[in-house]
Amino acid sequence: MVEISEEVKKLIEENALAFATVDENGNPHCIAVGDVKVVSTDQLLVGDNYMIETIQNIKRNPKVALAVWNRNWEEKCIGYELRGVAEYFTSGKWHEMVKEIHKGFPAKGAILVTINKIKKLA
Repeated sequence: MVEISEEVKKLIEENALAFATVDENGNPHCIAVGDVKVVSTDQLLVGDNYMIETIQNIKRNPKVALAVWNRNWEEKCIGYELRGVAEYFTSGKWHEMVKEIHKGFPAKGAILVTINKIKKLA
C-alpha cells in the first residue's frame, strides 16, 4: 500500500496539480486542478466544477496521473508524480465534501483517486 507522506500532502493541498487522463484513442488529456484534498493515507478528492473531457475519460478508463511541485521550484524544485485509479461521484459523502470545499462553484461531482504509486520527480 502506498502512503501519502506529510510532505506530499502539504504540496498537494497548497498548490495546483496537473491531472492527466487518456481518451478513447489513447491520447493524453491534462488539466490543472486546485483545492485538492488528501482524504486518507492513499486517497485524494478532486472537485468537478467544469470538467467534460476529463470525466468522459475517467468513465472509460479510470487510470489517472497527477503531478505536483512546490511554488518556489526555481530555488529548489521538489515534485511528485502520483498514479492511481479514479472513481466519479455525483451524490453521497464525497460529493457533499466537494460542495463544501468549492463553495461558489458548480461542484457537479467528486473524483476520488486511490493512489497506487508515488514517484519523486526532482
